[in-house]
Amino acid sequence: MYEKYLPVDPYFYELIEKGKKSLLPSHIHYFTPENRLKEYHGMIRGTLTNKIHEEFLLFASGEKIRLDRIIAFDGKPGPAFDEYDSYALACLDCTGGMD
Repeated sequence: MYEKYLPVDPYFYELIEKGKKSLLPSHIHYFTPENRLKEYHGMIRGTLTNKIHEEFLLFASGEKIRLDRIIAFDGKPGPAFDEYDSYALACLDCTGGMD
């Protein structure tokens, strides 16, 4: 289950629009609702908003990915990049048994 939706930087919408207009498949890395890392490759159709104001990236295949859970969009950092960076470096915060 996803956490509360977080607003997305307006700059990210520009990246989505460029990806849509390029007519080339986009490559997305993101967190699933279960907080697992996944990736998707496909043609962007646009964005959509549900009843509770969560926004999703919509692909031509019908696949939907929540915008605030995108880690990277065509190699550029997405809204969840900082969360991923913290997640990826979590082990560096511990002492690893070296008290």
